Amino acid sequence: MQLIKNTKAGKFNKLLVLIIILISLNKLNYVKSQENLIGKNTSIKILDKISSKNEFINLVNGEELIYKDLAIKSMKCTNSEFDDNPEIKAYIQVRDLTKKSNDKVYVFNNWMFSSSPSITPFDHPVYDIWLTDCD
Repeated sequence: MQLIKNTKAGKFNKLLVLIIILISLNKLNYVKSQENLIGKNTSIKILDKISSKNEFINLVNGEELIYKDLAIKSMKCTNSEFDDNPEIKAYIQVRDLTKKSNDKVYVFNNWMFSSSPSITPFDHPVYDIWLTDCD
């Protein structure tokens, strides 16, 4: 009788260990997929309204880039989890270097969305910026 109870308890322990391993692997895959959603680079498109020329620029997140009269810095960039309708969003800060009164004031300091640039538009008399990619 005691032998049967020990056998059942041993099977239960093996099942419990197997369940714990499967849950751990699932959590590990979730963490890896979350890491893949956050990019290290942000790609933007800048339109010069005066010359009507546009240019693609790749920003390294956390580093400031000087483009003509603008200082552009991408703080964070993420891709959506859904592949059907990809959504790219980035937190971008832009300073106008022609305004010498206060160089710490941003003309844009907000999230930018690739699918809906009109949600938080970049409003500048000379330049227009669109978010294109996050990698």
